[in-house]
Amino acid sequence: MMDLFRGVLLLSVVAASQVYGANLTSLVDLFIGTSTAANGGSGGNAFPGSAVPHAMAKVGIDVSTTPRQAGYIADNSSITGISLMHDEGTGGNTAGGYGIFPLFPLTNCSFSECPVRIGARAALRTAGADAASPGYFTTKFVNEIQLETTSTRRAGLIRFTYPEGNSVNHVVVDLTNDLQRSFEGGGLSIADGRVTLHGTFLQSYGTDNYTAYACYDFSSYNPNNIVITPNSSTVSFAFKSSVYPNQAGALLSFGSSTVTARFGISMISTDQACANAEEEVPTWNWDAAQAASVSKWEDVLSRVQVDTDVEDPTVVELLYSSLYRAFLIPANLTDENPYWDSPYPFYDALFCSWDTFRTAHPLHSIINPRTWADIVSAYVDGWRNTGYIPECRANTKAGYVQGGSDGMPILGDFAVKYGSRAAELGVVADDLYQALVDTAENTPSDWYRVGRQNTAWKQFGYIPTDWTDPSGSTGLPTREASRALEYALGDFAVRQAGLALGKSSDDIATYANRSMNFVNMWDANLTHDGFTGFAQRRYPNGTFAFSPPDACSPVDPVPHSCARGTDNNVGFYESSSWEYSFFAPHSVATLVELMGGNDTFVDRVNHYFSARYFLAGNEPSFAMPWIYHYAGRPDLSVLRVRQVVYENFNTKISGIPGNDDSGAMAALLVFHILGLYPVLSSTQMLIGSPLLSSFVLSNDAFGTSTKFVVNNFDSASLSAAPPDGSRLYVKSVTINGEQSSSVCVIDWHDVVGGGEIILEVDSDADAARERGCGEAGLPDSLETGGFS
Repeated sequence: MMDLFRGVLLLSVVAASQVYGANLTSLVDLFIGTSTAANGGSGGNAFPGSAVPHAMAKVGIDVSTTPRQAGYIADNSSITGISLMHDEGTGGNTAGGYGIFPLFPLTNCSFSECPVRIGARAALRTAGADAASPGYFTTKFVNEIQLETTSTRRAGLIRFTYPEGNSVNHVVVDLTNDLQRSFEGGGLSIADGRVTLHGTFLQSYGTDNYTAYACYDFSSYNPNNIVITPNSSTVSFAFKSSVYPNQAGALLSFGSSTVTARFGISMISTDQACANAEEEVPTWNWDAAQAASVSKWEDVLSRVQVDTDVEDPTVVELLYSSLYRAFLIPANLTDENPYWDSPYPFYDALFCSWDTFRTAHPLHSIINPRTWADIVSAYVDGWRNTGYIPECRANTKAGYVQGGSDGMPILGDFAVKYGSRAAELGVVADDLYQALVDTAENTPSDWYRVGRQNTAWKQFGYIPTDWTDPSGSTGLPTREASRALEYALGDFAVRQAGLALGKSSDDIATYANRSMNFVNMWDANLTHDGFTGFAQRRYPNGTFAFSPPDACSPVDPVPHSCARGTDNNVGFYESSSWEYSFFAPHSVATLVELMGGNDTFVDRVNHYFSARYFLAGNEPSFAMPWIYHYAGRPDLSVLRVRQVVYENFNTKISGIPGNDDSGAMAALLVFHILGLYPVLSSTQMLIGSPLLSSFVLSNDAFGTSTKFVVNNFDSASLSAAPPDGSRLYVKSVTINGEQSSSVCVIDWHDVVGGGEIILEVDSDADAARERGCGEAGLPDSLETGGFS
């Protein structure tokens, strides 16, 4: 390989102090979920670097070993650089996403002999040196160089403090070594002390490449102190559709013990990257930049307020650490859309809607609605310019469709909650509805990247196995059963949006009827573990294709594939038939009937958990602890939620049971803690027993604050197996002085509407079982007339 690190800058800089008070930000632990996924680790893949809410710039260190999806691992891996953008909490490519244009500090070397190559320069961290808080990250190398960073949406500051006594220190500016080592072309230029870079790299989830731009300035630059060696200030590689083996960049030398770099990033141009830096960090004031980041985090965290002197400290730490991660993504790339001109917001890191539609977006609907409206508007704008709702956009490119087109439940959710205020929030309601209809009706040429296999769905009422689409449309013809179940939910989203937005009764009936097609995947004759009836694949002639219901479960006795690829041989995605057979959130009553009634349903859910078919870190499992509500047993949901929380989540680096999945796991835990769970594309929420004695939810669209109070709250109930006599069963719900007829559900409008909601709990398990859901009856299901 050839090394092309070039250039010398001799600069002096002035260190900035940073001492900040903290409030809610002090309760956030950025290192939860940062353990490695290697060797059976939990692998939350959380990102612990500096960022503001929904930031494009996520600045953090990159380590030398994989898996490192967010660049970072909380172990003794050596550091290879600090880079400007990262994924957060994802699966996908184990090498990680982004990790572009890293810097690396060097000392005790001469300019011509510094170890600039990525393997040679890698260095260990001092044990226990990593520290972070919202908007700030620092660590120290074993050679005593300290690294710090703080950031804005598209820019920020990186500071290196070197040991005293060295007359010259160095910084590597790396052009080619992203996390995947996927550089396919680009260049670097040094002019007037400014370093600009552009590079084309492979996206972290998908087949495409993307191009990014960056701009570095170094503080206290003196143009009389720059020397270029050799006589060239540029490095350039023409684009090619394969990875360059070269390692290239610049080596900068400084006559100071402190070096501060200001950076900007862009998806448009180096000029815009530099403009972003100048606009967002105009004065190089570290204290001001960090304080502004902290202020943004205080704002979003304060939308859930608790009395930290009263509540359990572990619950408080889990709550605010989870809220923090839930607000990291998707990333706000507004004004950074490289594909079309638009007055609408542009958000990236949507990957994948399959992960986030269940919990992350419903959480935003409650406490982050103005930003959520921008995110929804970005989904709609994707349809305007491509014909389909984006599904899994990563690194500005379409990724893979994992299940259905799962942006559909997100848009349906917005329609039923904010449809009447859509224009005020910047969302064109008619366009939103048309985006849903087009995605429900039309089939793209490649439904593996966007959209749905609607030709099959509309012809058969299910997704057939071993069927060739006569239209010529192609995709990955696997996951047939689970895709059909998700298509059904997508059609329910269209029905709900149609109701909320006053669309035709014909439309509403069409999509209501089509949403019930999940029953077409039901093999009523299949028995497993003593229970009869399971979702299965079907051939075009209507016969079922057998897959063992426990295939791809955590205890699958025979290896099966339920991944994305062509080797998927079960018809389900990342889950088993045992689990997916419970998936029809818009008509669970239908499943209860298919499974044999309430008692058998409860027995079946109990068996699902006891047989270890449940996997806490897997999205299809998210609602399972709550599903007892639909058999009139909220008392069992309460107990199961506590078991799931206390057996699977904690405040350690292993504290997330699997990938954080773009904040999906974070939002799930927030809902468990608050004792609420969303029913998708509806305003209905399930009520549980909170892990807090009180909390306040604020909504910045309505300007409301709603206080929840748990009368008779019992801290003894905060365990995986609450002792007998613990007070945790919801006896009554009072909303602004009026007692609700249900102890199972509450309307979203009441949750965000302001005032006070009082949940009275007691310890009488027998009375709770007898009470069931209360006078109002079971939660809504479409088949039984719900969601009207």
